Amino acid sequence: MNQIEIAAGIDVGTESVKVVIAEASGKARGRAVVPTRGYFEACIEEALRAALDDAGVVREDVGATCATGFGAGCVGHADSTISETACHARGAFEHKRHEMTLIDLGGREPRAIHVGPGGRRLGARSVRKCAVGIGTFLIFAARHLDIHPTRMQELAASADKPAPISSYCSVFSGSELLERLRDGFTREEVALGCMHSIAERIFELGDLDSPVVFTGGVPEYFPGVAQGLEGLCGTKVDVSPAPIFTGALGAALLALEAR
Repeated sequence: MNQIEIAAGIDVGTESVKVVIAEASGKARGRAVVPTRGYFEACIEEALRAALDDAGVVREDVGATCATGFGAGCVGHADSTISETACHARGAFEHKRHEMTLIDLGGREPRAIHVGPGGRRLGARSVRKCAVGIGTFLIFAARHLDIHPTRMQELAASADKPAPISSYCSVFSGSELLERLRDGFTREEVALGCMHSIAERIFELGDLDSPVVFTGGVPEYFPGVAQGLEGLCGTKVDVSPAPIFTGALGAALLALEAR
């Protein structure tokens, strides 16, 4: 097997493009995240340049590139394309080193992934189609609450009770958010209601066997969702380090291991 010193993992999501430059040891030498807007190809190029700069390497130093995510097909120079569930499983295992129930919670649909020995994906399941778009819904909520997404938890923590917001449909939930603000619920109560709405959708996946670990952009920017899920399932919910980069890290490591 040819040894490659470093590889690039590129996770092209609906809300952002994440790139990790990783060594064979598992260490992330560089990483970058760029909001998705306009053409995917331009965002991919911007994120890759930033990650290479962060790693202190040039493109020619990268031995392999693996793409994953919604827009993986837009990474024209990728050597391989691997599913999001497999990449998140491998990336989370690099940090945790044990079997787990992994919740990948990004801009689209949450997935419960059974991670086995060595970070192998043993199975995965998703929510109902009408419950997808969780990350997009939370970004929408933050905009209408006039706060940065990272402050949603801080705002929600000040509420005594959550505003009732449906967990059934992302589109309906967005409409209900506006209705609750119109009806006089406080920003704090609406923020907490949004967290509870998302936690309820994840809880619907069922069979969240301990240990439970979160990855993806939602736990990166909205940690309150993990706390809401803990209250529903009565199990501690851990968050993978730098959760937004877990898929890109897993993609880079799988690229290294494939050679």
